[in-house]
Amino acid sequence: MAFFSGGRRGGGGGGGVLLPSTSKPKPLRKPSLAAARRRSHLRDLLSPTSTFFALGLSISVLFFLAVVIGYGVPNSLSSSPSKQRLFRRPTFRRSADAGGAGGVKGGEIAAAAVDITTKDLYDRIEFSDVDGGAWKQGWKVTYVGNEWDKEKLKVFVVPHSHNDPGWKLTVEEYYNRQSRHILDTIVESLSKDTRRKFIWEEMSYLERWWRDASELKRERFTKLVKNGQLEIVGGGWVMNDEANSHYFAIIEQMTEGNTWLNDTIGVVPKNSWAIDPFGYSATMAYLLRRMGFRNMVIQRTHYELKKELALQRNLEYIWRQSWDMEERTDIFVHMMPFYSYDIPHTCGPEPAICCQFDFARTRGFSYEFCPWRLDPIETNPSNVQERAITLLDQYRKKSTLYRTNTLLVPLGDDFRYVSMDEAEAQFRNYQMLFNYINSSPNLNAEVKFGTLEDYFCTLREEAERINFSHPGEIGSGELEGFPSLSGDFFTYADRNQDYWSGYYVSRPFFKAVDRVLEQTLRASEMLAALVLGYCQKSQCAKLPVSFSHKLTAARRNLALFQHHDGVTGTAKDHVVKDYGTRMHTSLQDLQIFMSRAVEVLLGDFRDKSDPTLLSQFEPEQTRSKYDVHPTHKVLDVHENHAHSVVFFNPLEQTRDEVVMVVVTKPDIFVQDSNGSCVKSQISPEWQHDSKGKISTGRHRLYWRASVPAMGLETYFISRGHKECEKAIHAELKMFPESDSSSCPPPYVCSKLEGEKAEIHGLHHTLTFDLKHGLLQKISHRDGKQTVVGEEIGIYRSSGSGAYLFKPNGEAQPITEKGGSLIISEGPLVQESYSIPKTMWEKTPISHSTRIYSGENTVQELLIEKEYHVELLGSDFSDRELIARFKTNIDNERVFYSDLNGFQMIRRQTYDKIPLQGNYYPIPSLAFLQDSLGRRFSVHSKQPLGAASLKNGWLEIMLDRRLVYDDGRGLGQGVMDNRPVNVLFHILTEHNVSALPSAHALLNLQPSLLSHRVGAHFNYPMHAFVSRKPLENSLKTYYKSFTPLAAPLPCDLHIVNFKVPQPLKFPQVQPSDSRFVILLRRRGWDASYCRRGGLQCSNIGDEPVNLFYMFKDLVVSNVKATSLNLLHDDTEMPGYIEQLGDVAQEGNVLISPMGIQAYKFELQSQLEV
Repeated sequence: MAFFSGGRRGGGGGGGVLLPSTSKPKPLRKPSLAAARRRSHLRDLLSPTSTFFALGLSISVLFFLAVVIGYGVPNSLSSSPSKQRLFRRPTFRRSADAGGAGGVKGGEIAAAAVDITTKDLYDRIEFSDVDGGAWKQGWKVTYVGNEWDKEKLKVFVVPHSHNDPGWKLTVEEYYNRQSRHILDTIVESLSKDTRRKFIWEEMSYLERWWRDASELKRERFTKLVKNGQLEIVGGGWVMNDEANSHYFAIIEQMTEGNTWLNDTIGVVPKNSWAIDPFGYSATMAYLLRRMGFRNMVIQRTHYELKKELALQRNLEYIWRQSWDMEERTDIFVHMMPFYSYDIPHTCGPEPAICCQFDFARTRGFSYEFCPWRLDPIETNPSNVQERAITLLDQYRKKSTLYRTNTLLVPLGDDFRYVSMDEAEAQFRNYQMLFNYINSSPNLNAEVKFGTLEDYFCTLREEAERINFSHPGEIGSGELEGFPSLSGDFFTYADRNQDYWSGYYVSRPFFKAVDRVLEQTLRASEMLAALVLGYCQKSQCAKLPVSFSHKLTAARRNLALFQHHDGVTGTAKDHVVKDYGTRMHTSLQDLQIFMSRAVEVLLGDFRDKSDPTLLSQFEPEQTRSKYDVHPTHKVLDVHENHAHSVVFFNPLEQTRDEVVMVVVTKPDIFVQDSNGSCVKSQISPEWQHDSKGKISTGRHRLYWRASVPAMGLETYFISRGHKECEKAIHAELKMFPESDSSSCPPPYVCSKLEGEKAEIHGLHHTLTFDLKHGLLQKISHRDGKQTVVGEEIGIYRSSGSGAYLFKPNGEAQPITEKGGSLIISEGPLVQESYSIPKTMWEKTPISHSTRIYSGENTVQELLIEKEYHVELLGSDFSDRELIARFKTNIDNERVFYSDLNGFQMIRRQTYDKIPLQGNYYPIPSLAFLQDSLGRRFSVHSKQPLGAASLKNGWLEIMLDRRLVYDDGRGLGQGVMDNRPVNVLFHILTEHNVSALPSAHALLNLQPSLLSHRVGAHFNYPMHAFVSRKPLENSLKTYYKSFTPLAAPLPCDLHIVNFKVPQPLKFPQVQPSDSRFVILLRRRGWDASYCRRGGLQCSNIGDEPVNLFYMFKDLVVSNVKATSLNLLHDDTEMPGYIEQLGDVAQEGNVLISPMGIQAYKFELQSQLEV
């Protein structure tokens, strides 16, 4: 956001501390393969007039005739005309059958060929922060003057207004005070002069304005969009964060905005505009490409990277996924070169001059004057020449940083163009300057207002005519003349050693709520689709239709929080409360819907008169407020009564795992849906209590449940039944033996003695330091050991804030000898619960370590760590709490972290950048690996920040409490901490084919087992309990529900399965394909052979056909579509070519790492 005007995030103060400083689009060309890419140095050689070409053609013809004579006519040439379309055989299929992702070799996915990787940039740059003068982070830019003799300079000045859907005010407060007036101004101002242009990004505000706008305003707005004066760029519900957001939520927020826009105005965005997220993810580039976008604009990247790219004229490039060998993910990117997106930092390299052309900074408006003491003056006939030449000089200097003579100049800032007077000041002055420049042929320049579409179309047209490629450049078939780049842009630094790694962790409580809402929304979408699929003509179809408005609200509340001041934790306290309240409301609504949907799917559809009535089920976990942890429904089971518990499994594979409910009495037992007895365990429930009362007096009941893929299964908890063995009591061992941890009845307790304590599972033995309660090592069944060296530490900081992490030195351990440790051992779950002693009277942390017993389950292979953190009160001001694992893995300070839960990327610790710059986001996973193939993975339930600061170390920040503002516009610290539970699943793996060097690889992927651990973790089962106990009877309609014909292969993930518009479902014809499924083919490391359970196949073994996916449902009208569901032409999103007709044959063809969407129709076989 704005550098000035109390705005973002660039700091403020006096000038001394400030950083100085259309044609119709061509048809979309399909990117060719790298091997077939046209290159300028080959054009002459392969010209039809060349002798070489003629000779090669003759040889080819003779060879072809020999093949035909020897082997006969190929089938594709001799088949009927309807079969004549040829399909390129995708290269990934050659390796897919061997298991793993395309190009897998010994665990490595072959890296795509590119000109630039961000790793190479980091290796090369010295990070010396040299003062560049007027352009403080660059150099003195000059030009000769003849650069535009052959091709004139074409400048597109793009007016914009950046509207945050929540930051210092809530989204509704911003709308009422500013955004509604800005949209009114845009319509009125642009309607006065067709030469005026504008771009708008956030659909959350546009949808809100549309509801209030008169019919005339709506018509004028639509006309401006249709005639090209007003372009909707990005068109997501928000401009999402790219560090913390999960790819599911990004797809949802983009789809919600794009769909509303298309339904309302009839346009689909082509160009992305992301000027304010604090760093950029390669996943976002991938998703945009799969939504049909062709061009991107980005701004907030490390200032040293900007300088290095500008020096080589590489600020515009083709972003390619690091694993893409076929150039199917390529998208064109324009990176803005300077410090900020405000007007002083967008017209050219000298902000003191550019600020003079921000005409809203003149007297009469509410914005700050220019800090350089050179204020803008009104343009008039007497000064227009001098003013125009001065401005053009900046444009020319800026253009030398890019390859073409087409230049993009944004003209806007945060919440600008709020009044007609302000808009007129900008448009009037600039038009006079443009008129002078355009009427002076000797200047070789044409300047006008434009949109991103104007800019990119003109640039692409110029690049088609002129070869801008550098010698030896690989480039791309998407658009020649520009380098190809892979990697990402974290961690962002805007100046000096100010790295924006703090927001990876700020407000961790709400980061966790975000993930809960995401998984609950996904489960609700699935249940709604299943209800509509199985009973379209029945009364039960009323349920999803009647719930449609709340489902839309939930999508939008999740989408809103993806804003780059929402999930980032960088908003004012009352704005955080607003986000949290919205998410809490939607969680409650979704849980009510799910309870009813479960009842419908387990009931007799035809006898249901009104399924919208209160369900007999209620969720097993609920929240009483927006800012508290969920609590378990406590089951008070009476003698000769039973409670039913129904589990919904939202994954595409059968789920076998140990589950848990809380009960009041320990003498109970469990039965499955057939009435068979199920082995169970009862353990005490612990709590983090400063008064020393560790036991709550309640009990945790564990048993192993098996739930079908995307299905339902019922279990019964009873008392008084003689046939089943009661739950086995856990045995407790305690240290020290004192009143504070007195033995809770009816358990048997003993005293822990010695220096160490252990818990044992089928695959692991975990050893703890008894005096500190910390995990020391893991002993594996094969005799190997992994040193863990768990440590809890705190950073002290004086400059950290919501955005920045600026520690004063290294983190120091906080645990002292003498805490409490309780070991709980049973047949299903073994747990170590520790309340460590610290220097504070009330310790800020307690933690549990659990291992589960369950043969052939994913759970038995992992270690669960749960930290309960309470960074509350002034004792912890300016403290940042971490958990650190000091392993014996020789990773050479290299680790791998995920990008948005979608892909992994290599991270390396550099001595030339400060500690905080070596912190990176981990939205869900980080792992260490050594050259022997030992891997230590930590899956996280929520987005956090992590680093590997020393060899073998992996540290993860848990929470931060900060008193002061960090000078980026928020105007406050982060002091609204809530108690938070941070949950990890730790996985240790040993590579069966050790890699020669783990540290040279850019592309390491999780194993199939690790993918399954992550899926179980991020998409847990949803439990529902009966509101009333059953009287010693297990009667219900049905006790299970199995919608899939068979579990899907383990490398195929259903990202979502839904009916996008349930409200319209009854009116829409089935031929319109009312259902949507998004499928992801995981890339996985074949070297790690354990698949995590039996019957785990992959697509190479078992291709998937949509026609046969569902049980008792007829699938029809299948067609591929883009991820935002708006492009049915699969060339737009760059999908691989399908073998055969998907609509006729139903075959799903997805390359590894790919996500594809399909529309189709479902009808119950009973109703066809």
